[in-house]
Amino acid sequence: MTGGGIAAIIAAIALLILVLFIGLVLVNASKTLAEINRSLAIITRDVDLISHEAEGIMANANELLEDVNGKVATIDPLFQAVADLSESTSDLNQATRRLAGKVNHTAKTKKTGKVATAMNVGKGAVNLYKNRQKNKQEVK
Repeated sequence: MTGGGIAAIIAAIALLILVLFIGLVLVNASKTLAEINRSLAIITRDVDLISHEAEGIMANANELLEDVNGKVATIDPLFQAVADLSESTSDLNQATRRLAGKVNHTAKTKKTGKVATAMNVGKGAVNLYKNRQKNKQEVK
């Protein structure tokens, strides 16, 4: 054998080793791609399940929010009525204080006796009642 023949045999062996190495790499790459495909299928299925569950949760949350909004709308008139009652009570307290002050002042300045004081208290009560009725009609 000549030098060229030996070189050709070495080149052929090297080429055979290279082909075997490339074949092993391709087989491993094929296994890896198959595993990736299986993983993607599992992930896709899991993501679909999660998205369906999330849709259900969002639907329940929307329903709950609508229910809460409806209940708040139902309670709003109650809060308004309580606010109106508080305002009326405050007005009544102020009127009572003014009436008591007037009665006290009248009793001190006139000193006409219990009958005059009782008459003034009665007038004040009647005026307070009339003002209260007038305020109720204006509010309606």
